[in-house]
Amino acid sequence: VGAVKEDNEDNEEDDHDDTDSPAGELLEKLQSPSADVREFACASISRVVQQSQAIPGFLQRDVVKRLGPMLLDCSLAVRETAAGALRNLSACGGHEVCDDMVKKDILTPLTSLLKECCAGFEASALSPKTDQKNTVEGVANEAVNLLWNLCESSSQALSLFNKAGLLDVVLQCLETHTHNVELAISAAHCLHTVTEDNPELLRGVNVAALSTLENVLCSSSPGMAQTYLRTLAAGAMWNLKSSLPAARQAQTLSAIAATLSQCLALDAGVLVPQLRAEEEARCTTAASADTGGRSAGGSTDTVAMEEVEPVEEGEAGAGHKRNGKQQAAKDTDFSDLLPRDKEELRTAVALLAAQQTSLEIIVNMCCSDDPSDDEWEEASSSGDECEAGPDGLCDELSGLMSPLCLMQRVQYRALTCLHNILSTMDVESLGGAEALQAAAQHLSSLVFSAPEIPKEEEFLEAVTSAMRSLLQTIASKNIPQCMSPQQLMSLSEAATRCNVVSVRVNALAILGITGSTLAKETGTADTLQMIGNALLQVASKDPNLVVNGEALDALLDVFADGLEAEKAARNIQLLPALKTLQPVFKSKIRKEGRGTYSPEQLCVLDNIKVNLRRFIGYLETVMKK
Repeated sequence: VGAVKEDNEDNEEDDHDDTDSPAGELLEKLQSPSADVREFACASISRVVQQSQAIPGFLQRDVVKRLGPMLLDCSLAVRETAAGALRNLSACGGHEVCDDMVKKDILTPLTSLLKECCAGFEASALSPKTDQKNTVEGVANEAVNLLWNLCESSSQALSLFNKAGLLDVVLQCLETHTHNVELAISAAHCLHTVTEDNPELLRGVNVAALSTLENVLCSSSPGMAQTYLRTLAAGAMWNLKSSLPAARQAQTLSAIAATLSQCLALDAGVLVPQLRAEEEARCTTAASADTGGRSAGGSTDTVAMEEVEPVEEGEAGAGHKRNGKQQAAKDTDFSDLLPRDKEELRTAVALLAAQQTSLEIIVNMCCSDDPSDDEWEEASSSGDECEAGPDGLCDELSGLMSPLCLMQRVQYRALTCLHNILSTMDVESLGGAEALQAAAQHLSSLVFSAPEIPKEEEFLEAVTSAMRSLLQTIASKNIPQCMSPQQLMSLSEAATRCNVVSVRVNALAILGITGSTLAKETGTADTLQMIGNALLQVASKDPNLVVNGEALDALLDVFADGLEAEKAARNIQLLPALKTLQPVFKSKIRKEGRGTYSPEQLCVLDNIKVNLRRFIGYLETVMKK
């Protein structure tokens, strides 16, 4: 009896601890008979789980299973706030939490909710318009965002998405684009995610699904949100390209290229300051009206609080990762969470997000390793109205540069996209010498206009990659470029001090390309000496063997031929310096190479070792003259 009594006391104590904690109290309120209390509890959980340290406490109390039934609550407000709470939990909790949510069967009530919402769209559209905050489409928006998060982070969720036939449900949400662009954008995000690398889904895509996407892609509705929507539709359509009938491939690819090009042609550097000025003018007018209202005895404070509070409660949320193979870091999309009265801010965010997404799509198009892409390009090239493949995007190469000076995230995407385009296309497809010179001018102003070169690692990695590809392309066609050797030296000096190996490698390659070009000109010996000394310094002192090898390889390129190179080599005592470095380099490969570097890297290093031996023999012959 005593043992039973102790067990009962322990259980009572556990229950007491559960309800006394903030998480326990909120979860307990989910059982309230009052819809207002349930809504308040869901909204509060939505806010609290944005703090990562609070999530374990909710998970320990089975928050997923307790919120799941709320998705099918009799109150629309409860449904929407419950979906918002689960959305934030999935976004802030990461992959492990998303997997746990799927294992706890959250997709079953979520699927039922989405199907009910879609069934209610028509009835909702026919009913008289009211001012009520919670609508069927509002509930669907939160639910689609939750679904998107889960499919982004959990392969099991993606598999269940396919089996449950949720593609049709999301497409129905996309069809609301003519009157509810917010829901349509959420649906397009979800489609952009679930259509990537999902062969099971591709097998089930029908003509009706493709037509729905094409209708969005080819729509002409004005506004930046609609531009963002069309960009996402272009990304989803690119992912589905292998499902398109052959007769429609050329036309669809042309539409994708036109959509991305039009988006990138928008000059964010001009548009965003305009939006800021519009916001300031609106706020000034509103402040004047507000002052007049108070002087007349009217109280506006209460009204303002009533307008702001729903934003905090119903629209609090967290962001999502955006689709894109090239992408390395987690992105956030919060456009649907911005305050309703900040229309200019929402427009600016939509513009930048659309341009970032466009750049990511182009990177995927240029770097795709899908075997079906060859068939796609071959089929699309037969269309009279279409410029085949990603080459068609490059008529507007300068459009890639428009967001560069505005927002870091978009800037890095643009630079990476430029690097990939330059690495995969010929000069003619890129727009010829004029387009490349314009790109060089943009890069030069971006990098060298400030008093000193920015030191952010991500920026240096993106800009040195783009610069390396651009200089390689320009040098291969003997096209003049606007960057001086001194500017390139300053960039390389900044980059060689960076902790990121790839940045240092890019910097050395830039020096090598610049030096080999200068070696063909007259009167360049002094500059070649500077480049040679910089490369020797790195080859002998950098702790990374790959960087050492890149520096030696660049030296071989710079001093391979020409009278100016020969003169500079004598002045910097290149031959004895390389003879000193050769045994050290060979020893480092033997001692450090195995187990530290990949087989591909070792192969490159072995080639450099062989080339170095031959180059020393060549220099010995030259120096005897």
